[in-house]
Amino acid sequence: MNLPLPDALVLLGQWLRAAGYQFTTGTPDTHARVNARPGSREAHDLRGVFGWSRPFAPALLPAQALGWLREAGLAEEQGALLRSRVRFSSLGGQLYAHSSWPTGDADSVFFGPDTYRFAALIEDELRRAPLDTGTRILDIGCGAGPGGVLAALAASEAAPRLVLADINPGALDFARANARLAGLAGVEFAQGDLFHAVQGSFGLVVSNPPYLVDATARTYRHGGGALGSGLSERIVAEGLPRLAPGGRLVLYTGVAMVEGVDPFLEAMRPLLERTAWPWHYRELDPDVFGEELEREAYAHADRIAAVALVVRRPAD
Repeated sequence: MNLPLPDALVLLGQWLRAAGYQFTTGTPDTHARVNARPGSREAHDLRGVFGWSRPFAPALLPAQALGWLREAGLAEEQGALLRSRVRFSSLGGQLYAHSSWPTGDADSVFFGPDTYRFAALIEDELRRAPLDTGTRILDIGCGAGPGGVLAALAASEAAPRLVLADINPGALDFARANARLAGLAGVEFAQGDLFHAVQGSFGLVVSNPPYLVDATARTYRHGGGALGSGLSERIVAEGLPRLAPGGRLVLYTGVAMVEGVDPFLEAMRPLLERTAWPWHYRELDPDVFGEELEREAYAHADRIAAVALVVRRPAD
């Protein structure tokens, strides 16, 4: 009997939560370094299996949990050992399912330090200006859905309506499971290219799109354009017309700075000035993914910074 992926992820997440499982996911480089340590090549506990993505002996898991993994195609055989093809990370008191490490597949669903900074940005925005009752929230390019889920939970008193959208159908399977794990009902899911997948206007649009230049153009990682900002630029240009009166666009992205210049901000400035809506922009972390600077695409870049752009449409 095959178990649908979202159902398996929900069952595993509920079981892990009851077992007290918690895991904070670091960068891929950190993950690789920790797993390369002596004694870290094989999992000996739940964090090793579902956090560090280490091979494990089948007897390490109870039969029921092992059955969920196998029935959903999430148990990869490695000789006499198995390896989980799903990870679970902790954020804001919730568990989120996403792809196992290393995320080499084109349709991998990523979760890491960017996710935590993105979540903090959303929380800060909602504390600064709470949502009105019944606001439609859209997480565009949602991946595993943590941005939209966290926004809906943080604004729960306003009974918002959440839409999670992504071009990757596999990502939406994770998003469906994570919304259920968070106890959210009535969530809408849309599969397609950015705003082409959704209808109507929104009071809050959040997004944490891919922003790197990836030689193999993996969906979860490749941002497009010369320096990876193509998707981010599209989200601003296509997203502003979809804001309801009083609505906000909250974008978390990365920018390759070149000789002290921010090319993303310079590309967006004419649109922002032409629209004449209130906006603010800031660096959240001045130096992320420094190892990427060794790649040819970044030969002239000084650094890659994590940035936030927030634009608000005035109320009518």
